Amino acid sequence: MISVLFAILTALSNGAASVLQRRAALAVPDTQTMHLSLIGHLLRQKVWLAGIGLVIVAAVCQAVALATGPISVVQPIFVIELPATLLLAGFVMRVRVPRGVWYGVAAVTVGLALGMASAAPGGGSTSVHGAVWVPALIVTGIFEAALITGAMSTRGNPRAALLGLAAACGYSLTAALMKDAMGRLDDGGVTALMTSWQLYATAAAGVGALFLLQNALQAGTLVAVQPMLTLGDALISILYGVTLFGEELRTGWWLLPELVALILIALGCIELARSPLASGHAAPPRRSTRVT
Repeated sequence: MISVLFAILTALSNGAASVLQRRAALAVPDTQTMHLSLIGHLLRQKVWLAGIGLVIVAAVCQAVALATGPISVVQPIFVIELPATLLLAGFVMRVRVPRGVWYGVAAVTVGLALGMASAAPGGGSTSVHGAVWVPALIVTGIFEAALITGAMSTRGNPRAALLGLAAACGYSLTAALMKDAMGRLDDGGVTALMTSWQLYATAAAGVGALFLLQNALQAGTLVAVQPMLTLGDALISILYGVTLFGEELRTGWWLLPELVALILIALGCIELARSPLASGHAAPPRRSTRVT
């Protein structure tokens, strides 16, 4: 229950951060794509700094969640970050939540519940043993290089989608490294944690994923980025959980409801990302013109 609770808190923080970062990225010219000057431009925007603050909160909550539960349980819960954020935004901004948002929330919620019930993830170890990280990092590097190369050969939403998937892979790697680092804390205490290469690799992977996400948000619409980011993070994290930590999932005929769950989540994310609330440009409620 602790891991689920902190996973939900992580999702809420990350969802709000994505919307704030998207608003900041809209003001960045295309000429700064994939340049370090992009970050310098964003640092001058308060809305982006607020988003980064939420990213830090999310990182702390995620560390607790991963330390107390399997990565294949924690990471898929993050699919609720966008629906929860949009509902909260509608409440804070005092605007009516469109019917499409409610449909999207329902699709993501049902999809998550169906997916978790069908896959029944669990088991596994708290840390990675042996040299398993070597092939995992090589494959991850090749995959990331292919996505970035493909993204730079196109523009608009295709580039945003590819960079969004690259960011998702980076965040999944960050989660796997973070879980392994927290496992060292259980085995050898603070000294083992501070001397583990996984701790510093977590920071490096997280910064890289953040950089890719900023470029994805700047390159295209949230509709192109969010589904790739949400589903990519969940699926790649599950893959890390199974291959690195020995976690188990149901297979066989259970793959059918799991596929249905993925489709529901994808459709829900697309519908939610199309909402004005996702871009932070929701119209204020209309004033009544009735004379009393």
